[in-house]
This record gives sequence, C-alpha cells and structure tokens, in this order.
Amino acid sequence: MLRGSALIAGLALAGGLATTVPAMAADQARLTAPALTGPYDVGTADLHLVDPSRPDPWKPERRRELMVTVTYPADRSAEGPRAPWLTPGVAAVADQLLASEDYLELPVGSIDWASAERRAELGVPVAHGAPRPVALFSPSFGGPRETYTGLIDDLASRGYVVVSFSHTYESAAVEFPGGRVEPAVPAGDSPGHEKKALDARVADSRFVLDQLTRIARGANPDAGKRPLPRGLGRSLDLSRVGAFGHSYGGFTAGETMVHDRRVDAGINLDGAMATAIGYPQGSPYVPGKVASRGLDRPFLLMGAMSVGANGEPLEHTHRNPAFDRSWADFWASQRGWKRDLLLGGGSTHLAYSDLQVIVPQLGARVAREKREALIGTIDPRRSLAAQRDYVGAFFDLHLRGRDRQVFDGESPRHPDIDFID
Repeated sequence: MLRGSALIAGLALAGGLATTVPAMAADQARLTAPALTGPYDVGTADLHLVDPSRPDPWKPERRRELMVTVTYPADRSAEGPRAPWLTPGVAAVADQLLASEDYLELPVGSIDWASAERRAELGVPVAHGAPRPVALFSPSFGGPRETYTGLIDDLASRGYVVVSFSHTYESAAVEFPGGRVEPAVPAGDSPGHEKKALDARVADSRFVLDQLTRIARGANPDAGKRPLPRGLGRSLDLSRVGAFGHSYGGFTAGETMVHDRRVDAGINLDGAMATAIGYPQGSPYVPGKVASRGLDRPFLLMGAMSVGANGEPLEHTHRNPAFDRSWADFWASQRGWKRDLLLGGGSTHLAYSDLQVIVPQLGARVAREKREALIGTIDPRRSLAAQRDYVGAFFDLHLRGRDRQVFDGESPRHPDIDFID
C-alpha cells in the first residue's frame, strides 16, 4: 500500500459520516501522545483558509477552502490547554475506520477520543528568537492531517514551524469551524481521480505558502479572522522551506518542488511518485514529473516493508523497480543531494502514521494478526525514534546547515534503518 488509505474516504461515506464522537464504551482505551524530544515546548493553532481565485476541483461551485494546522516552538513562560488529538468530527470517522475489517475491527467507541491530547498547547505565543525554518506536511491519500502528531509535534519541538494541511474532499473528513464536516468525494470509476487529487494537492501547497507569506507581512488570512498566535509572523523564515509527507503526501512534497522553487528540500515517507504505479506487473504506470525529471535540490526517500500480491515480503527502495518503478526513475534522474533509507525491522506502510503510537496502547483489544498487518512487528518506540531523528536531521542539514552526520552511514542507535544508497 504505497499511496496510503484511499479506503478511508470510502468508509467515511459508507458509514454515513457521523459528526459526533460515539457513546462511551464500557472499557474505553485512553491514549497518551509520545513525549517530545526537542528543546522547545510546542504550540499549535488551526487556520481556515479560502482561496478566492480557485474553484474547488471537486465542487466547482465553491471556492477552494482548507484547514491548516500551524505547530511551532512555544514560549516556555506561557501555558495553555493541550490541543485535542482529533476534533469530534474526525474522531467519529476514525472510529468507523478502525471498526472496519480492513483495519482493527474494534467496536465503535473503543477509544476515548474526548480525552486524547497532543503534546502541543493552544493559545500560547511563539518562542522568542530568530525566524525559524518552515516545513510543510501533507498526509496520505484520504488521510487526515491529525493522524501524524507524533512526527509533527516533535519536529516543532526541534525548532521548526510545521504547517500541516488536509486536502478537502479527498481527505476522509475535514472539520471546519463551527463543527461543519466535509467528507471525501467518492472516486467512482474515473481513471483521472488520482491525477486530479495530485494537482489539487500541489495547488493547495502553493496556496498555503502564499498565505504564510501574508502572515509574515503582518496579515491574518484566517477566514473568520480568529487571532493568530502572538509572534507567528516574525517567526517564519520563508527563505528556508522544506516539504515532507507520508505516502501520497511524500509524492505531493516532490511534485510541489517541481512546480515551486520556494521549497528547498523534501522528504517522501514511503510514497510512490506516480498516479498509476505499475504494480502488479502489467498494470498502467504513469509517473509524476518529480519521478521523470528529478530535482536539483535535496530529497530523501524513506521506505518501509510491504507484502506483495503473492504474500512475499517487499522492500520499498529504488532498487526494487518491479515493486515501485517511480522510485527507480526518480533515483536515476535526481540531480540534487539524495539518500534512500529503509525502515526495516518488520515495518509496514502505516508505521509512518500515528497508528504506530495508537495501536500498541490498545493492548489486548487488538488481535495480534491485526496489529501486525497494520503496523508490523517493528518495535514501535524504535520506529518512531528513528523517523523523528532522520526527518529532523535532514531538515537540520539542508535548511539550517547543521550536519549531525547521521547520513554518513548506519547507526547502532537506529538498528531498524538500512542505508540503501
């Protein structure tokens, strides 16, 4: 599953898309977000952005609107309430998803989403200091931005302003101010659906960069004019911008770099860079421009393990073109700095999401075979630690000029990371 959870969108629609968290089960699991590893406390705020110049590609009668989360190093002297992990509308969709046979088959209401909190705080000012590099984050196909807090909050704690966004009408559910929830539009049988989604994602990324420029100049682009975190504008160093994402979000990061030179460096977390991937053999293959042209700026590939059509284990690397030709094509055409790392140790595609954090906390509620199919057999703490360190080190190297030497070779600190090239 290289491009992520397109299934999420179907579940959201098939389940009728509840907009409130289901009633509490007798034995609800309470979730704890992983501790941060950087030196900063973290703040967060949501923005409702509307692009008056662009009709929505899925609903042309509307202007394109997005929900964006800005997560940033926070002033230590201020305290605010912890941000919810999921909003109520998104939590309802998550419950439906995890109840499905393709995921965990959990009874609806098994997780106490109402008490689940991120490490980031609401209503706190930005930490004092020089402007900071900015990193854009895009989720998997159909995935909500809220399900990557383990990576996003930690990168902010290392001194970055991280801007994550859901892609309206493609993400399973996007909750707007006032509790309005917009579900995904069904794909139907259209062969152009994924290319349409990619084009929308790239346009979303570029639009968000435009709005960050407005914020840096003192404007407030929030549609409801809700107050921005104090100091946000002066904290943005838009001369140092990175992009990263999981699955189709990693493809989005690379494709955005093709179209927008404001992005200086990018990371693809286990995402094919094609709108039709050519697997199994004989299937159509339609590479993205990033795969066929490459980039003249730094780009990191981080793959995971998968299971092939015949049940055989597969390593997602550029050396396995039968599985993902787009990575091989990208590797041959890439002109800038490049590395290919494999998260081995029994990982899976979804090990790059918050499921790596959530599923272990569900304990005996989840059958072992379900757990292993979803997040693999890799040690979840080691997996998350490796992801955080390599993502942080990549942006430190290419946005800050700080070489932590983690890309010089394999390290006993992260035994699950294999250096492919």
